[in-house]
Amino acid sequence: MRTLAVLSAVFFLWPEFLAAQASNVAAALEQSVVTAIARAEQSVVAVARVRKERPGELFPLEIRPDPFGRRPVLPAAQQPTDPDFLPDEYASGVIVDPGGLILTTYHVLNEDSEYYITTADHRTYKATPRAADPRSDLAVLAVEATGLPPIALGDGGALRKGQFVIALGNPFAIARDGQASASWGIVANLARKAPQESSDLDTGGKTTLHHFGTLIQTDAKLHWGASGGALINLRGEMVGLTDVFATAPGMDAAGGYAIPVDATFRRVLDVLKQGREVEYGFLGVQPSGLLPREVLRGMQGIRVGRALPGTPADKFGLQPGDVITAVDNVPIYDPDGLVREVGKLPPESRVTLRLLRQNRSRTVAVTLSKYPVRGRKIVTRAEPPWRGLRVDYPTAVLDDQGRGMLGATSADGVAVTEVAEDSPAFRAGLRPGMIVTRVGRTTATTPAEFRRAVEREFGPVTLQFIQDQKPATATVEAE
Repeated sequence: MRTLAVLSAVFFLWPEFLAAQASNVAAALEQSVVTAIARAEQSVVAVARVRKERPGELFPLEIRPDPFGRRPVLPAAQQPTDPDFLPDEYASGVIVDPGGLILTTYHVLNEDSEYYITTADHRTYKATPRAADPRSDLAVLAVEATGLPPIALGDGGALRKGQFVIALGNPFAIARDGQASASWGIVANLARKAPQESSDLDTGGKTTLHHFGTLIQTDAKLHWGASGGALINLRGEMVGLTDVFATAPGMDAAGGYAIPVDATFRRVLDVLKQGREVEYGFLGVQPSGLLPREVLRGMQGIRVGRALPGTPADKFGLQPGDVITAVDNVPIYDPDGLVREVGKLPPESRVTLRLLRQNRSRTVAVTLSKYPVRGRKIVTRAEPPWRGLRVDYPTAVLDDQGRGMLGATSADGVAVTEVAEDSPAFRAGLRPGMIVTRVGRTTATTPAEFRRAVEREFGPVTLQFIQDQKPATATVEAE
């Protein structure tokens, strides 16, 4: 009877016990969300983009005559520092350095605007671009401030579908006073490709690394124009930078995307904070698809249609017909996957390609060159020229039509990209487009090798170079 009584009590009390447990779980989750937002929101800022005034530009508003014959008074234009100023163009950003460095998205910037930052404590600063990189869609702005609270970075590369995330930004609110709004949801998917736009200029419309499949997809609400905000985990760490890609003009999507805080993100951020150019690896393969019967047999990878002359693919012996199946043990399923895995790495990275050649598996170690990034880069700490001369990887140089110098030469060397007029290099006859192969008796196959070689020279220096496929020499005098 006692046992029966106990079982009866459990039967009747079990629903109340479950309800209490569910309430405790909900309260704990709620507290985690509140705590995470409180930890991160002080590091999220508003970014206002204000068009520069143009000389002679007409007043933009229509002035109607006063019905009582009084002289109309033109309203004073609001300044970005005014408390009631509400910009027409705005986004979000995150503080990444207490010395006044703000991370946002590259596409927030344009050439004829000024930028203002409003922090969570209602302070407004004028900002200037420190560096911007179109390939990663990331940019760093600098303000004259100290003691700003930088956001804590988490591991976006370790995210899994279904994890809770919180988006901080919402420009409709943050543009007014710097107070970030929050939305929350889950990680809906990973390694998503950015939607392509008809205005994209790159081959296939793929202007960023994210068009090849890097993005976090979340169902957390991201309003139109919310780029540059923080996607945080329940510990308040930023695991992604929100990036709102267009779906239809003027409309909101059901969810959004974020650039993951992974090893590539951290590398790019570190370079941008220094004001330098971000560089990306390049292999030089023109791919072709697998045959339908090969796909049906379960084969995966991409076939090499052509190894472009003068590129690592050519120099390290890749052949037409080779099927690349993995890069550093990461499986490759399509051409986008190959571009993504190679492009995450910097030039001079050594990668191992696993491939099939005549139905035999083999591995090839390749040293990458530099990808030709299209778009306007902002660099405030470029490498100084040597005697008026700047050089780069030949694969990275674009002509006036935005095409690379691929196939210009198969010789190892560096491409002349700039020659200042009336400089020692200019007087020696050096011009953009030449390929420098040696500095004195030292080979120069990379820009770093070239810089190390010339740093040891103080007098006249003889450079060997190739112009129009013909070898030549020039002596550059000291400045």
